[in-house]
Amino acid sequence: MEPGRNSFFALNLETCGYHQDTASDPIILSSPNPHIILSSHHSVLQTNIILLCVSLISFYKPCPMQLEDIQHLTDTAVADIAAAADETALEAARVRYLGRKGKLPDIMAALKTAAPEQRPQYGQAANQFKTRVGEALDARKSALAATATPANALDVTRPGDLPPLGSIHPIRQIIGRVTEIFDRIGFTVATGPDIDSVFNNFDALNTPADHPSRDPQDTFYLEDGSLLRCHTSPVQVRHMLKHPPPVRIIAPGRAYRRDTPDATHSANFHQVEGLYVDKKVSMADLKSDLTYFAGEVLGPGAKARFRPHFFPFTEPSVEVDFTCHVCKGKGCRVCKNSGWIEIAGAGMVDPNVFQAVNYDPDAVTGYAFGMGLERIAMILLEIDDIRRLYDNDVRFLRQFA
Repeated sequence: MEPGRNSFFALNLETCGYHQDTASDPIILSSPNPHIILSSHHSVLQTNIILLCVSLISFYKPCPMQLEDIQHLTDTAVADIAAAADETALEAARVRYLGRKGKLPDIMAALKTAAPEQRPQYGQAANQFKTRVGEALDARKSALAATATPANALDVTRPGDLPPLGSIHPIRQIIGRVTEIFDRIGFTVATGPDIDSVFNNFDALNTPADHPSRDPQDTFYLEDGSLLRCHTSPVQVRHMLKHPPPVRIIAPGRAYRRDTPDATHSANFHQVEGLYVDKKVSMADLKSDLTYFAGEVLGPGAKARFRPHFFPFTEPSVEVDFTCHVCKGKGCRVCKNSGWIEIAGAGMVDPNVFQAVNYDPDAVTGYAFGMGLERIAMILLEIDDIRRLYDNDVRFLRQFA
C-alpha cells in the first residue's frame, strides 16, 4: 500500500477510534469491535465500504464524556433543578439526571473508559455531580414545600362550589297546587296535630262506638288513650270549636291507618279535607266547587260525578269521581274502562256533628269532603306505586323537580 494511501487510511480510521497495531506493512488496524480487522491488502473498494461502515458505527456510538462536559452538565443540572416549578417538574429533573437512564450512568461509563492517569479527576467530577445535584434537589424540594398551600387552606380566589339544589317533594307539590285552587274560591288553610283525641277523631264526627275504624286493628292508639289521627277531619272539629260560622277551610295533612303497604296503600298518607259552613249551604255548592276543582286539577273539560254513599259524619253522603285524565271519559286501563276515577268522599255535614261543636243545626248547614293527595299525585304524575313516594330514591324524585 502506498504511503499516501496508508496515511489517509490510518488517519480516517484513527478519527473513528481505531489504531494501528504495528508499524509494519501490511498495515493491520484493530478496532474496539473484534470482528473488524482492516489491512492494506484490502482493495480500494473494500476499504471504502469498510470505512463507511466504521464511520456509521462511530456516528451512532456516543463519544466518551470529557471532564469539561461533566462540569458543564453539573452546572446545567443545578440550574434546571432550581427552575422546577412544582413537585412534578422536580421529579422529572431527578429522573433526567440521576435516574437509571439519566446522565449519571453516562458519567460513570466515562469514568470506566478514562485513562488510568485521569480516573481520579473523573471520579472527583462524578462525586461532585452527585453531591451538587442531590443538594439542589433537597433545596428545591424544601422551597416548594415552604410555598405550597396547605390542603385545608381556603383559597379566596377559587370560584365557589355550588351545593346541589333540592326540590319540592311531589306530595308537597300537590298540596301547594290544591291549596292554590281552593284559595281562589275563598278557602283558607287550617292545621292540627297528628296526635289527637278520640273525641275529635271519632266522637264529635258521629262515629258509632262499634264502627270498624275504632278498632285497634285499624287505628294506632297510644298508651295515654290518644291516637294518631286516621283522617284530617279532627282539624275541622278543632276549628269549629274555636270559630263560629261562617267557616270555609281546607285541612291538608298527614293521616295514619293500620294498612298493609302495597301499590295503593300505606300506613301513613296525606289527605286534604274541606269544610264549608254557613247559612243555606246546599249540595249544589258542593257539586259546583268540586266540579271547578276537577277542571283546575285535571284540565279543562273534566267533570265530577256524584254517587250515593254513606259516611257517619255526613248526610246525605256521596262518592265523587272525576273524568279520567287519560282517556277523557272514553274508558281505558287506568279507569278500568269506566271513564271515571274515584277521587273523594263528601256530603252534607250531619246535624249531630254541629251539635258536638256547639253549632245550631237549624241555623246553619254545610258540606265536607276529603280526598287522598297521594292518589292525586299518582294520577297526575303517572306513578304506578305509592311506595315510590316514600322510598327517598333521589333518582326517582328528581324527575319531578
